[in-house]
Amino acid sequence: MEPNAYIKPPERIPFYLKLGMFISNRVTKKDLLVPKLLAWYPKVAISSAVLESLVAHGKKDLNERILKLIRIQSSMSVACPFCIDMNSFEYKKSGISEEEMQVLAGRANFDQVDSFSSREILAIEYAKFISQSPVNIPIEFIEKIKSEFTEREIVILSSTAAQVNYWARLIKALGVPAAGFLNKCDFTMN
Repeated sequence: MEPNAYIKPPERIPFYLKLGMFISNRVTKKDLLVPKLLAWYPKVAISSAVLESLVAHGKKDLNERILKLIRIQSSMSVACPFCIDMNSFEYKKSGISEEEMQVLAGRANFDQVDSFSSREILAIEYAKFISQSPVNIPIEFIEKIKSEFTEREIVILSSTAAQVNYWARLIKALGVPAAGFLNKCDFTMN
């Protein structure tokens, strides 16, 4: 039996939210519980959908691999099973190896895997800083980020990590379990 969230979805969901859920189901190929729970408060359901629709996907922004690394690391940093499951799904399609996933999960160190670029390592470390509470980023680290990324890229890195943190904290607060994107989520935090 699958674990349930802390609350049940409302029995009646407004039609305009059902349309959004239909789109979500088509995109993810899953009948997700999160949008149903957010239907209790349509304003947050709509604002969350807008936030999700505007994320960077690596077309004109940073490349898809670095954005996926940020999403996975942020998910791991806040230990959100749903987020780890969703953001790790099809990681190999983004050019991320099993060894690299072990680093993101905290089971290996950067010095054990030589496939990360210096920019990727900085981006992953930045996601860790952004995902901690309280957020405390050393000025020396900011100088490193500024030397490797443009201002636009820094905003994209920051907002991508922050978006995952928003979802992770909301999803964990509602007790939403993993959705089953991965057959078995081997990439939980140590």
